Order: sequence, then structure tokens, then C-alpha cells
Amino acid sequence: MKNIKYKLLAGLVLSVMLVTACKKFLNKPPLGTLNPEVMATEAGVQGLLVGAYSLVDGEGAAGDGFASGASNWIFGGVTSDDAYKGSDPTDVGEAAPMEQWTTLTSTNSAVPQKWVVCYSGAQRSNDVLVTMALAKDISAAKQTQIKAQALFLRAFYHFELKKVFNKIIYADETVNPNNTNVNNTTDVWPKIEADLAFAVANLPDTWPGEPGRANKWAAKALQAKVLMFQKKYTAAYPILQDIIANGKTAGGTKYALTPHFYSNFNPAQKNSAESVFAAQTSVKDNSSVDWGGDPNGNYGDILNFPYTGGPGACCGFYNPSQDLTNAFKTDAVTGLPLLDTYFQGLNVSDEGGNNYLGTLDPRIDWTIGRPGVPYLDWGIHPGTAWIRNPQNDGNKSPIKNVYASSQKDAYTDVGSAYWGPTELVANNVNIIRFSDVILWAAECAADANDLTAARNYVNMVRTRAADPTGWVYKNSAYDAPSATYTTQTTPAANYKIGLYAAFPDKAFAVKAVQFERRLELAMEGMRFFDLVRWGIAATTINTYIAREKAARPLKLNANFTAGKNEYMPIPQSEIDNMNSDGTVRLVQNAGY
Repeated sequence: MKNIKYKLLAGLVLSVMLVTACKKFLNKPPLGTLNPEVMATEAGVQGLLVGAYSLVDGEGAAGDGFASGASNWIFGGVTSDDAYKGSDPTDVGEAAPMEQWTTLTSTNSAVPQKWVVCYSGAQRSNDVLVTMALAKDISAAKQTQIKAQALFLRAFYHFELKKVFNKIIYADETVNPNNTNVNNTTDVWPKIEADLAFAVANLPDTWPGEPGRANKWAAKALQAKVLMFQKKYTAAYPILQDIIANGKTAGGTKYALTPHFYSNFNPAQKNSAESVFAAQTSVKDNSSVDWGGDPNGNYGDILNFPYTGGPGACCGFYNPSQDLTNAFKTDAVTGLPLLDTYFQGLNVSDEGGNNYLGTLDPRIDWTIGRPGVPYLDWGIHPGTAWIRNPQNDGNKSPIKNVYASSQKDAYTDVGSAYWGPTELVANNVNIIRFSDVILWAAECAADANDLTAARNYVNMVRTRAADPTGWVYKNSAYDAPSATYTTQTTPAANYKIGLYAAFPDKAFAVKAVQFERRLELAMEGMRFFDLVRWGIAATTINTYIAREKAARPLKLNANFTAGKNEYMPIPQSEIDNMNSDGTVRLVQNAGY
């Protein structure tokens, strides 16, 4: 019984390491059939470590799916005011309750996907530690280096679980089939922090030639993020300041904002100076399959393309919301966001054909595919012609996960007849990028009432967006290698973005920073988790639902319940399994 109960928390080394997706970013060959004698060597342990890295993209464990992808597009995007589920309500219908909330239950089949992948990742991290203890040919210095990576990854997977499910078991290497004396009522934050402290102290600054590995600065960034989620701003702030001043990529490049915003979402420019930690992807590496399996392309987002025409072969999921679109309105004089009134007046690019002529933040057209606006080099976005169910999904498409027409085959997978050439893309998924770090620092400064520093950090991010060389232009070719338009004569919209002259008080600073995070990081699966950690999820989401209810049938009976819906329910199948012998190891989150 314990072996069955333990299936998601530990498992056997050999059962998890028959890995075909060993990720070319680490420049390791595919692993074959393995045995304990092979594994208890430096080569074997390094192979196990690659296997632990391989689940950062959220795919590759039994039971994974669209909800487990690294982008968190369902759990962090559809759950928020950023996006609609997309497609028809019954297509991947298990994601519809994330938009409605009232129909979300612990037996929803999407919910276990994230649970399974993250515990599998923690399990693989533990396998590294357990197997390394048996190896005789690894130097003490190399063991420390390997351990630091394994603990970073274990902390990452548990952090993902914590922000989605809250009440989780911390599965370290002491948890095994003979030790199931664990429960999810103990606070796991201290253990996540401890793992990251070791990683920070022992990871190298750089990994030449291996951009996907976590270095010291990625560990510091995740350490700061963990502190931000606990509202430990005073502790996080000096870490963030250090990262901004001194941090560098695994390749040794000093962190910086890329000159152009969309470079962060361009497969030709991945692992840039702005990439702090990302899920690495690759194509044309014999990992592609028509359906299911474990391809190395960005499998988690294969649904998130226009329904017909343009990139992809389907499927019309993850459509940007009207509320998000309106948030990009700016003041005609100052170019600043309309923090309290963005939703008033005419909608921007709605299905009714409203021709909003006001000024807009130029990031809108790198974040949202809008009718009448160039969509990379796929032509002009045609609106509802690319939408499967306009009544529920609006008339706009995601774009941050999309490849250019000129990049097809070079950055898409040609190894299968359908899904590979069109949906499997070598486009990294940003988990932490430098603008994220800057805006965390702005939060900390605002919390400390250092209004000048908070303003300066926000303006750093806005300055990049204000550079017209990085805007979208009409009547121009799109240059995919640089993520820019070549003829910069006629902007695609009435763009105007300005810098803040001052933050008059702390309340304004907090609001401005929070709004900037929405604009900068929209459609990147972070919005819902931000709303929860800020304590404004219920108010924000219910206000959004009230504005949408009349136009969106799927929203008609939607309601977010405070004290319940901040977290997903613990999968009922896991509760039943873990508690089947009468010992309560898992308790359900409140309200489910």
C-alpha cells in the first residue's frame, strides 16, 4: 500500500529516468536503459540531473497535460482578468471552471496535472541526491555543485506547488516508501528557503555553453520571489538590488532589458540578457510526436494559436480579455496608464467594431493580436475569423508564444505530420525575466515608502517600451531575427507612453507598480498569482466578472469566493490515495 501511496512523491530512480527528452540545452546525449550500477557514477548522476531539469517546462511526466505547462496559462492566466479559456466551452472543458470558479471541484481533471509534474520534478531532484550518495567517482566540489542544482530545482517545483495549491507536502530525500510520515499542514516556506539558501551559496556565477542551468543569480531571483510571495519585502529588497547591480546570465552576460520588448518572446533571441531563468525548448531533435508523448518543443502552449489561419493549425485557446486590452489605454497628454478609469468609455478593438482612437501603450500589440493590426509577418489580424467562439472568446489572439511565418520549419518541429510543424516551437518559456526582477524591486521600494526608487524602477521598464524602434508598424515587413518592423513610418496605433514624474504617495506607488506588472507581464501566466499575493484577487476578479457578465455566457454564473478560490483544490484522487490506510496525510483546502 505504501508503494502505491508514494507514487507521486518519490518513486524509483529507474522508473523516472528512461528519459528521451533530455533537453539539448544541456548538451547531453539521450539516456538509454539504465541500471543502478550505471547511475551511481558521475555520468549517471549528471544524467539524473538533466532529467530533473527536463520537467521545468511542465511536460514529460505521466499525467501531465495542457494545464501543467511552464507558462501556467490556465492556472495563472485564465483564472485572472487577463484571458479567456478560448475555443468552445466544452473543448478541454476542464479548463472552463478556472474562468467560472463556481464549477471548480477537487475532481476536475486539469487540477492534478500540475501536482503530478511538480512532484515528479521534486522526485527527480531527490533521486539526484540519493544516487549521488552512492557514487564513488565524484569530487567533493562537484558534489556540492550538483547538490546546489538539485536543491534549486526541488525548491522551484515546490514553489510552483505552493502558489497553486498552498497546502502541500514538502517531499525531500528523506521521504521514501518506508517513510510516509508526512502531511500538508506543516508550513513548507522554511524548507523552500533553506534549499534556495544552499543553492545561492554554492551555485557558480556562470555555466559557459549551458544556458539552461540555474546559476547563482537565478537562485537569488527565485529566493527573492519566494520572499515576495510571503510579503517579506525588507528581506527581498537587498537581494533584488544585488541582482540588478551585479547579476548575470548563465552565459556570463550582465542582466539587462533587451532593447526591444518582443525579443523576450522570439525563438531567435532566447537566452538573452533579460533571461534570468527559462524553460528551455528545442525542435527537430527526434522528440516530436503527433499527439501526447514528451516533445522538447513548447508542448504546454500548443493550443494557444489562432483557430484558423495564421500560425498553428488550431486551436484558439487563451484569448486576451477585453479588460486586459483596455488596460493599455494611456492618458493623451502624459502617456501614463489610466489606473482607475481604463475600463470606462469605448472598448479598444471590441467585437462591435468600436474604433477607439485614444492613445495606447505600444506593448499592447506585442501582447495582444488585435483586429486590423499587423500580427508579425502573418498579415493583418482578421479579428473573429481567427476566433472559434467569439461570444465567449472575444476577437483577439495571444502572440507572446507565437512564431513568425518566416520562422516556420527553422523554429518549429518538422518531425511529425500535424502537431510538430505547426505547434511545437523552440520558443523558451520565461519563468523569471529581468523586468520581473526590476518590478519586484519597485514593489519593495514602494512598501518601504521610497517613492523615488519605486518610480525609477517602473520608469526603467517603461523607457524600453517608449523607444519607437520597438513599436509595431503598418505597411512594413517584419524582421524576425530582431523582432522589429523594418519600415518605421506609420505606427500601427496611436501609441503614446510616458514616464512618471513622481509618485505622490505610497498608495499611488503601490497601485502604479501593480498596474505596470500587469502591462509588462500580461499573458505570461503571472497575473492571478500576483492578485492573490497582493490580497486583491476577490475584489479584482469579481469586478471584472461583473463587467464581462452581460457579454460572455461562460461568465454568467461566475463568482470568485474569497478565502477559497485563491488556491486550487487538492486533487481528490491524491487525498483518497494518500489517506487510504486511515492516516490523514492530505487535508483539503478550505471551501472545497
